[in-house]
Amino acid sequence: MINKIHLAPMAGVTDLTFRLICKDYGADGLTTEMVSAKGLYFGNKQTADLMRLDEREKPAAIQIFGSDPDIIAEIVPQVVGYGAASIDINMGCPMPKIVNNGDGSALMKNPSLAGEIVRKAAYASSIPITVKIRKGWDRDTAAEFAKVLEANGAAAITVHGRTREQLYQGKADWDTIRAVKKAVKIPVIGNGDIFTAADARRMLEYTGCDGVMVGRGAQGNPFIFRQIKEYFETGTVTYFPSHRDKLNQALEHVKILCAEKGENCGVKEARKHIAWYIKGIPHSSELKNKVFTVTALSDMVELLESAAQSLC
Repeated sequence: MINKIHLAPMAGVTDLTFRLICKDYGADGLTTEMVSAKGLYFGNKQTADLMRLDEREKPAAIQIFGSDPDIIAEIVPQVVGYGAASIDINMGCPMPKIVNNGDGSALMKNPSLAGEIVRKAAYASSIPITVKIRKGWDRDTAAEFAKVLEANGAAAITVHGRTREQLYQGKADWDTIRAVKKAVKIPVIGNGDIFTAADARRMLEYTGCDGVMVGRGAQGNPFIFRQIKEYFETGTVTYFPSHRDKLNQALEHVKILCAEKGENCGVKEARKHIAWYIKGIPHSSELKNKVFTVTALSDMVELLESAAQSLC
């Protein structure tokens, strides 16, 4: 099922470490955290660091965000130089700090500007330009919006079935994804409310989309990609991680993060991931409280190993 199963780009979550873990469990498509076009334009090193790709995760996409077509066109060659297989433009992020600047899902209120952004980016790029959108700003406008993107050179579109006003509340509208798939000829990837392998199959069958993208369902649960792949191939899921499996993966995750980013940063960034991994295991609330007080790798290792031993 090549390129059927994608990990959604999530700010502060899908860094290099997590992407590689998900790749190991079977994710076909990986995308970086979203990168500010203005940050790249003005030479911000921290912004550029987000684009670093590992050979093991390729082919992978780099996601950018911004609302100035000329700035985006200017930085596209720089993004290409980082070895991405494609560039994804974020027109779906609902967070206030993004939309208040006219970026992310705010662009869904201005289809002509969105189209200009895609057209200029595609002209400047030697690799495909794709776009991630939502159902709309406050109502369903996705199908017509997608037509504009396609007409201006978008190579594929990912659709999250919620409006900006919904944020991440309520139920994702898969009818929107199905409508977009019918409206355009380019590939469409469905996103929203995929928490099990069966969800992934239902989305493909219901919407007719070309692939599925897993976001929050992968937080603390990279195992979902192995489950989806197994379900697609055999029609059943036999792999279910044990509590010990989850703790072992959490332990590996924090070790890799510390090796990648240094102990201080690595431990701090690992805390939220560990909190997701341990959901549902015995005494997880008490363990979570302890996780968020730990500052040293050795203490985190001891804490997680002790929790694993207590399961015996």
